[in-house]
Amino acid sequence: MDIMTSVGLTAGIIVIVTMVLMGGDLHMFVSEHAMIIIFGGSISATMIRFPLSALLHGLPLGAKFAFTMSRLSAHDLVDELARIAEIARKQGPVGLEKVETDEPFLAKGIRYVADGYDLDFIRDNLERDRDNFLMHLDEGSKIYRAIGDCAPAFGMIGTLIGMVQMFANMTDPSKLGPFMATALLATLYGALVANLFCLPIADKLHGKLLDEETNRTLIIDGILMIRDSKSPTLVREMLLAYLPEKHRHAEGEPVPA
Repeated sequence: MDIMTSVGLTAGIIVIVTMVLMGGDLHMFVSEHAMIIIFGGSISATMIRFPLSALLHGLPLGAKFAFTMSRLSAHDLVDELARIAEIARKQGPVGLEKVETDEPFLAKGIRYVADGYDLDFIRDNLERDRDNFLMHLDEGSKIYRAIGDCAPAFGMIGTLIGMVQMFANMTDPSKLGPFMATALLATLYGALVANLFCLPIADKLHGKLLDEETNRTLIIDGILMIRDSKSPTLVREMLLAYLPEKHRHAEGEPVPA
């Protein structure tokens, strides 16, 4: 689980609720009209921007990856692929049938090698799988960003509607307060939805996309080298190029100046 996402959201909610309770109660910050304009308007505009297939893939995948971490880091993947290369060198492709891993994409590549598929087949299938996954994750990031862009705008629309209603009822002072509250709460809801939820999640998904692209490309190259019977040492050295310089060395090993 990605602790930072959960901690950040929880901390943000606590800050907002604390500020609300310091000046009154939660009831005065609840407005059905503001909720309708923010959530209804933002969702409607997002449905216009994206096809149904993108929404069905992007929203759940984005929500999942915003709160989860990759099972293996890039450095762990290098070690894992070097270990698998050692098994393949000693036992041949058949020995890979008993290899277990927590990374599904890596497990698929190992199965291809164990089953004896040729290099072109393995490369094409793994690259297609990677590209489809990254496309859906990118769609998720764009959808959450689109909602984050729409929410403040619809908050302003809600504010304008509330102001029009307020000025249209200037002769009835009892209606001025509720209309003004609705107007201000629409802006508040829009800002919260955008800046506490949707835009941070969109940025988190973009970072996860870059990490997943690196990890899956690393796996593809490693699997292809194992299929080509490269030595474990060569596999490790070639894959270490994917890591930042400071992460290419084992713990306790000095980093070259």
